[in-house]
Amino acid sequence: MTAQSLEVAATEGLVGGVFPLLAGIVVTIGLIWAVRLGIRVRRREPAPPRPEEQPRLPESGPVLEVSEMREPDEVPKAQNESERLTPHELHGLGNVRSRRSDDQKRPRWSPGSSGGFGSGGAGRT
Repeated sequence: MTAQSLEVAATEGLVGGVFPLLAGIVVTIGLIWAVRLGIRVRRREPAPPRPEEQPRLPESGPVLEVSEMREPDEVPKAQNESERLTPHELHGLGNVRSRRSDDQKRPRWSPGSSGGFGSGGAGRT
């Protein structure tokens, strides 16, 4: 090996070792900065609520869910076939138009009709 090739090898080794070191220092400084910024932001946020500030159950107890069968509300028909209905012409959701059904019996499972498509059951017979 000549002196010139040793010099080139030493320079390449120095450059190959300095760049990763500098990149590591930059990443470390960036992480420290991000953690400090996060700490400052966290200090500005309001504290979590104390136990006495937590929501409480009403005196009457928990609110119960009502389950009932409702009569379907028919979609109105357009005047002619080429006309489209706009949203304001349709009925609202909820209890606006639907009414409680007289028959509150829910449809139940009947023997012989169990199983989904392809489940291997006999199906409705």
